Amino acid sequence: MTDSKRRRRLTAASALLGGVLVLTACSGGDADGSSGSGDTSQAKVDEAAAKKSSEAQITITPKDGSNNASINNSAVVAVRKGTLTGVTMTTQDGKAVAGQLSADKKSWKPSVQLERSTTYKLAAEAKDSEGRIAHENASFTTVSPANSFIGTFTPDNGSTVGVGMPVSVTFDKAITNKAAVQKGITVSSSSGQEVACHWFNANRMDCRPEEYWKEGSTVTLKLALDGVEGAAGVHGVQQKTVTFHIGRNQVSYVDAQTHQMKITQDGKVVKTIPISAGAPDKKTYEGQMVISEKFKQTRMNGATVGFKDSDGKGEYDIKDVPHAMRLTTSGTFIHGNYWGASSVFGNENTSHGCVGLQDKKGANDPGTPAAWFFNHSLIGDVVVVQHTGDKTVSPDNGLNGWNMDWAQWKAGSAV
Repeated sequence: MTDSKRRRRLTAASALLGGVLVLTACSGGDADGSSGSGDTSQAKVDEAAAKKSSEAQITITPKDGSNNASINNSAVVAVRKGTLTGVTMTTQDGKAVAGQLSADKKSWKPSVQLERSTTYKLAAEAKDSEGRIAHENASFTTVSPANSFIGTFTPDNGSTVGVGMPVSVTFDKAITNKAAVQKGITVSSSSGQEVACHWFNANRMDCRPEEYWKEGSTVTLKLALDGVEGAAGVHGVQQKTVTFHIGRNQVSYVDAQTHQMKITQDGKVVKTIPISAGAPDKKTYEGQMVISEKFKQTRMNGATVGFKDSDGKGEYDIKDVPHAMRLTTSGTFIHGNYWGASSVFGNENTSHGCVGLQDKKGANDPGTPAAWFFNHSLIGDVVVVQHTGDKTVSPDNGLNGWNMDWAQWKAGSAV
C-alpha cells in the first residue's frame, strides 16, 4: 500500500472516531443513536420528573437558621395545595415538643410555649391531591435571656382586689425605649375610666385611673410585647391577657392623733378600731397606702429595716407577728400586736413606724380587732394614714402612686 492510501484511511478512521466521541458526549438520544426529539429527551425527562413531584408547598416559620426567634409565634407549619400528614418538633437534644394540627390539616403549631435560648428542629411532611409526598425541614434558635426582657406584673390573673390596686409592671431589664414598650401594654376597665401609665424608673411602670377603680368593675391588662425592642438588641417575649376584678369599695382612715382607725365601705363607716401608730421618734408615714401583701403570721426583724442595737442586731425580732399586711416596700405594715398592753391601743403611739392593732399570739382568735380587719381586707384596699407629723410616703414606695396628683401622674407617661 502506498503512503498516500494509508494516510487517506487513517484520516477517515479518525473522522469516524471523532464523530462517535461527539455523539457520546453530547447526544440526548438513546444508546441506539435515536435523535433528541425522542420521548426520552432531556425536556421529556424533566417534564416526567415534574409530574412525579408533589404540588404540596410547605412553609415553616421562622426561616431555617433563624436566631432570636419568638417563643410565642415561632414553629408555625403551613401547607398550600395539600394537607399535612406529619410534623415532628424536637429540641437539639431530641426532646419532643407537643403540637396541634388544625382541623383542616393545613397548619400545625406547638401546644406549649417554647423555651428561651433553645434550638429546635422541625420536620414536616404533606401530600397533595394525588397522594404525592413533599418534605420540608428547618432549624431555629429562640431568643436568649440576655437578649430579651419580661415584665412581672401585679395583680394576679383572676384575682379580686381593692379599689386602690394599680397595675404595676416590673421589667427584668432596663427599658430605654419606653414609648415602644408602653404602646405594647394596654390597661382598660369595664367602667370606662381613663387609665394612664407612669414610669417611676427604667424598670417599673404603674397604671391607674384618676380616682379609685369603680366597685365591681373588671380590669384587663394586655401585654403585646413579643418582638418589641425595649433596649438595643433586647426584645420582649410576652404575649398575654390578664383580667382582675374590683371588689367592694373599702377605704380605711388611720388617725395618729385620735389613735383610731375608721373603716369605710362606699363612704360609710362600718367599724372603728383603736390603733397605735409610730412613736414620736419613729413616726409612721402619712398618705394613701395600698395593701400589697397579707400574712396570717410573719417574722419582723428590725435589722432588716435599719432599726439596730449597738451590737448590730435588730431592736426587735418577733418571729410570729399576727395578721400582718404590707403598706410599703420599706417595711411599713398594719398588723396585730399581742405583746403590747391593751391600754396602748387607742391611747398611745409606741411602734417603730407600723400601725398596730390589738391581737393575740397565734393569730387564731377571730374576735380580736386585728383579726377582724385582716379578714375584711383585700389586697388593693387603701389605708389612709393621717396626723402622724411625718412626710407623705413616696409614690413608688409600695403601690402608693395615689400620692401623686393626676397631672404629675400623666406627665410620667412615655406616650
